[in-house]
Amino acid sequence: GRKEIKIHGEYVEVRCEVAQLESASAHADAPGLLAWLGKIPSPPRRVFVTHGEPSAADALRRQIVDKLGFDAVTPEYGDKVELG
Repeated sequence: GRKEIKIHGEYVEVRCEVAQLESASAHADAPGLLAWLGKIPSPPRRVFVTHGEPSAADALRRQIVDKLGFDAVTPEYGDKVELG
């Protein structure tokens, strides 16, 4: 894969695996997203729900936690997360 990607006009070193998901719709509903997440062979360390109205995003986050047992968060604007 690429060693650098351009974000907001700056090149940033890639220090992770980047995957393009061809099968996911940009307009999937909560049941579709839960079904897709449930098929992941190795559970993610954390799921970040960053799309939708705050109440809807939090409802999806709770379903991810309750139904799949994954750690899930709805970050606030400006939150910083250290990956790795």
